[in-house]
Amino acid sequence: MTLVLHNYFRSSTSTRVRAALNLKGLEYENVSHALLKDEHRSAEHLALNPQGLVPTLVTDHGPLPQSLAIIEWLDEVHPQPPLLPADAWGRARVRSLAHIIALDVHPVNNLRILKHLETEYGVDADGKAAWFRKWAADGMASLEARLSSEPETGTFCHGEAPGLADLCLFAQVLNNERFGVGLDACPTIARIHAACMALPAFERAAPANQPDAV
Repeated sequence: MTLVLHNYFRSSTSTRVRAALNLKGLEYENVSHALLKDEHRSAEHLALNPQGLVPTLVTDHGPLPQSLAIIEWLDEVHPQPPLLPADAWGRARVRSLAHIIALDVHPVNNLRILKHLETEYGVDADGKAAWFRKWAADGMASLEARLSSEPETGTFCHGEAPGLADLCLFAQVLNNERFGVGLDACPTIARIHAACMALPAFERAAPANQPDAV
């Protein structure tokens, strides 16, 4: 199967998918869209993804947008190593953890929201950074509370192998660092993030290691 990933090096949603592809040992063609130059809004990319967002994974079946959908599709088509547990409760827990980041933290802090705050409400760079830190810190505190107290947490978010929740955690921590959101109050997240970064699949997916990194 031929896979083409339309993404951007700094996009945390793209980082999740790159790490998933690496964990699965899948080769893919990398196509970069510089978000700050609005390259993702080109007619060619809008034909693949009418939202004009990244990532979009082009497969033999057609284009597939949305990082969580991409990751779960990859897990079904290439089931080893699994990114979701075999049991229903485990899958629900992992999705619940992942959604703290993917559905609560990221949507209010992505680039288009930050740009809207600037263009429509006159929020300056300091104000945008404060906005980001507020919602990121709140979400990470909630995630830390769960990971530090729930018995299913292991070396990774769920047991001893990385999965969907770890992909989201890892990418968000790297994004948070750009805005000065540290992990002093989140030792469990810090430990899990370090375990992820120790794996070549995650390290290769990091923004700094992408061909379009600037």
